[in-house]
Amino acid sequence: MLKKATYLPLNLSLAPLLLVLIFLLLCVVHGVGEKKILSVHNNIWSPKKSYEASSSCFSRSLGKGRESTTLEMKHRELCSGKTIDWGKKMRRALLLDNIRVQSLQLRIKAMTSSTTEQSVSETQIPLTSGIKLETLNYIVTVELGGKNMSLIVDTGSDLTWVQCQPCRSCYNQQGPLYDPSVSSSYKTVFCNSSTCQDLVAATGNSGPCGGFNGVVKTTCEYVVSYGDGSYTRGDLASESIVLGDTKLENLVFGCGRNNKGLFGGASGLMGLGRSSVSLVSQTLKTFNGVFSYCLPSLEDGASGTLSFGNDFSVYKNSTSVFYTPLVQNPQLRSFYILNLTGASIGGVELKTLSFGRGILIDSGTVITRLPPSIYKAVKTEFLKQFSGFPSAPGYSILDTCFNLTSYEDISIPTIKMIFEGNAELEVDVTGVFYFVKPDASLVCLALASLSYENEVGIIGNYQQKNQRVIYDTTQERLGIAGENCMPTP
Repeated sequence: MLKKATYLPLNLSLAPLLLVLIFLLLCVVHGVGEKKILSVHNNIWSPKKSYEASSSCFSRSLGKGRESTTLEMKHRELCSGKTIDWGKKMRRALLLDNIRVQSLQLRIKAMTSSTTEQSVSETQIPLTSGIKLETLNYIVTVELGGKNMSLIVDTGSDLTWVQCQPCRSCYNQQGPLYDPSVSSSYKTVFCNSSTCQDLVAATGNSGPCGGFNGVVKTTCEYVVSYGDGSYTRGDLASESIVLGDTKLENLVFGCGRNNKGLFGGASGLMGLGRSSVSLVSQTLKTFNGVFSYCLPSLEDGASGTLSFGNDFSVYKNSTSVFYTPLVQNPQLRSFYILNLTGASIGGVELKTLSFGRGILIDSGTVITRLPPSIYKAVKTEFLKQFSGFPSAPGYSILDTCFNLTSYEDISIPTIKMIFEGNAELEVDVTGVFYFVKPDASLVCLALASLSYENEVGIIGNYQQKNQRVIYDTTQERLGIAGENCMPTP
């Protein structure tokens, strides 16, 4: 029988002065006790609920504002057309997320290394990119050359690409492949063009136009390799694209002729990184280098928004927007880096000398990774406040776990990340715990420690749910505000 978490009632016969003293003592020891209520069994992955995914990955345009456009954003798992085994999905996602983060750390290490030498594996990663596409959970629909294409959204990638006809080797996707032969607006990018050279400058790819057997190639080629064997390879081209209600001409993109990997039936990927070939840079004159998203929680049906432009009227935020500067790092110029200056658990400010360092914010990584010293402080304070619940063994990258099958509603401490300029990200109640097992017999704190203190922390999408996250590349800042991410029907 399910039960609610209970606490010993305060004896009201105590003297009022004693009550005041106890209250003050609790405030000193445990802060103001900021907590939120989580319904343990009222979620989409509960065994009590059955959920069959939509048969289509395609989303809709949500309209156009002043100098802006908004697209509906869906969670990739909810458009597969299959009944979802959430237990299997959630456990596999952790494994794949760990592979992504390990590869990302290797990539960062290579980019910041003082040596100019590259290993064979490093030269196989010519574009800064999300490493493991299975964990890039959110997709949007755009119109490319007059055809709808569903694209995985990734702030850790630069080049936008889709699978193309004729395809030498392609993974299975929903809907037809893009066919440049039937588009009057498709244009080939040639090797001797400045656009091809921009690709080289932005990615370090030194040989997109080499020859073979004495035959010199004239078209500009690209290749993106993801470290786990996934890749896309093809021709660089330009095409008209419609984002929401805004049509843009001559977008440079990758026409993938040889693609392999777990891309979840999507047509390709939307690169929202910071290099010159990213969608953000290419649409600078139209959207002023500003885009934002609100990632939905799965419990809400996984439908949020991706907006381009700086028209704040399209936002539905429930709290004020606070900005923090983007950290400038020439060696990691394609990434979005913030200065993490503090954190609090249940209103208790954490004390550690490790704050005041750069941390990536990424739409592709799932679980937030923290340096070991910061994670230790978070875990210690969380366990101090979330006590009395049966513990459970850790799983994969998660080591702070509980068995909550006997509980219906639980009160959990708030988690806040604080950045330079006093901008705060208060983790949504659905982003605090990760349900490794849908029956709540294995529920873990959805944060993990990096292996080493000198590795770069990452804010994952699980902790960004129900937040309006605003990337302003022109003013070099990032805004954060609370928002219910379900769009208006």
